Amino acid sequence: MAQTRQRTAIVTGAGSEHGIGFAAARALAAAGMRTVITSTTDRIFDRVETLRRGGFEAAGVVADLTQQAGVDAVVAAAHDAFGGVDVLVNNAGMTSMSDPDDPGSIDDLTLEQWHASIERNLTTSFLMIRAVIPGMREAQYGRIVNVASVSGPVQAYAGDVAYHAAKAGVVGMTRATAIDTAAAGITVNAVAPGWIETASASDHERAMGQATPVGRSGTADEVAHAIVFLAGEGASYITGQLITVDGANSINEERGA
Repeated sequence: MAQTRQRTAIVTGAGSEHGIGFAAARALAAAGMRTVITSTTDRIFDRVETLRRGGFEAAGVVADLTQQAGVDAVVAAAHDAFGGVDVLVNNAGMTSMSDPDDPGSIDDLTLEQWHASIERNLTTSFLMIRAVIPGMREAQYGRIVNVASVSGPVQAYAGDVAYHAAKAGVVGMTRATAIDTAAAGITVNAVAPGWIETASASDHERAMGQATPVGRSGTADEVAHAIVFLAGEGASYITGQLITVDGANSINEERGA
């Protein structure tokens, strides 16, 4: 991906060595971007060291992005280290190590569980977007990529109503924000991963991956490729869109054969 000048990207939820967030950070760094990566635990500094050993410029921040103070700390770190923010990848969500998701069906989900999942999977993205938009407007340039899911925007499974609602909300927020910011040279898009092989994938999720038309789960790197494309300067006329990365699973009519 060619860049006319070096850009700076924030990638949230990048603590897992095998997750989508860190795969996106690696790919953005390889494309020439400086990266600020975040997670809720200090394992993020191991990821920073991996990037630096690869010859990339990177900084890390431990932050709770459901809180404004955490969001402010991440954005301040990007300004202190690299002078600003050109790209935001919102990946923070359900697999938080410090506060794991607590799913429930519509029959037994508590209000506390509902609020916690919405805050983790939707409010974090809202707060991060709101924090970087002023600088992007001033620069008349920005790329925002939200990591949604096929679960909620496209499909659903049983027993996790709040997560589905939050991820559907991410897509609605993506489209509305794209309209609000289009005239300022800012694009806002989302990717919707399907069954992806990460460190948190269960045996059931791996089995579901094998049942896709492609016959396997996707990889974090395959999702990262879509993110890097949307984060590039060449994607300037693509905004408000959802790219599904699921091995054709969501469009497959014949199941169980």
